[in-house]
Formats: sequence, C-alpha cells, structure tokens
Amino acid sequence: MRGRPALGAVTVIGALVLTGCGGSDSGSSGSGAELSVDAAYMPQPISDSMAAGFLTITNSGDAGDELTSVTSEAGDVTVHETVDGTMKEVDRLPVPAHGELVLESGGNHLMFEKLKQQPKQGQTVSVELHFAHSDPVTVELPVKAATYQPAHGHSGH
Repeated sequence: MRGRPALGAVTVIGALVLTGCGGSDSGSSGSGAELSVDAAYMPQPISDSMAAGFLTITNSGDAGDELTSVTSEAGDVTVHETVDGTMKEVDRLPVPAHGELVLESGGNHLMFEKLKQQPKQGQTVSVELHFAHSDPVTVELPVKAATYQPAHGHSGH
C-alpha cells in the first residue's frame, strides 16, 4: 500500500553509493546534510504486537538535519527519546552536522506498535526514515536474537 519498497531500497543504495564517492557539486562552501545509516537491527520481539529498532545515522555534511518520522509496512513506528531513564515519544531528533544520531537499547530508539506479524530472527524489517531537509532513506533492519548486544568496539571474549 505504501509504494514499492524494493525500488526505494535500490534508489537509496544508489544514493548512498554516490554520496560515498565524494563527488560534490557544491565546492568547498559545503552543502546540506549527508546522511548514512549503519548498525541497524531489531531484537526479535517478545511481544507479538510491539518491538524496538536501533540504528546509527551519521551526518558527514556541513548542515544538521532532524529525523522527523519513520514509516514501515510492518506496523506503526514512533521515535522515542530516553532522558534520565524515562522514555517518551518525540516528533523529531537532531542529526548534527559532522555528527551522529545513535538509536540504541536504553537510549533513543524506534518503537514498533500494532505489528502485522511478529518478526523472527533471520528476517528483515524495512523502514523508511524521514527527515526535515533530506530525502527519505530506506533501511533494512535485520532481526537479531532477543538478547543480541552490538559490539560497540568492545574487544572479544
């Protein structure tokens, strides 16, 4: 109902590849935000109607942007901020110039509600990130074990 996710993913991948080439038609004066996404995943939800999503949005551009909403065919998605251990829904989160917005367990995150089906480990869930100034970005969230913890630069066992 919401368009063609496969075509959108190909378009985004192409845009990210082009962004990574370093070709800029704005010269040295800088341009807008240059966004890329990595470290995306969803822990396999315990609930059959709710889940969380995590990822990092990196902005290598000279201008900040804001994540304003997230859509997915999997269900309703809202953006949550965690301050002093309290989670609340927000309508935007900043993506600073030459910085990143980290969505992680225990911190800011995506909340999926009214899931159409419970995602299982090994599957992927597609989301489209919407920004105040940049074009939408489609991201595939691999579903990991419910106990999955990303490495975050920790050394091995």
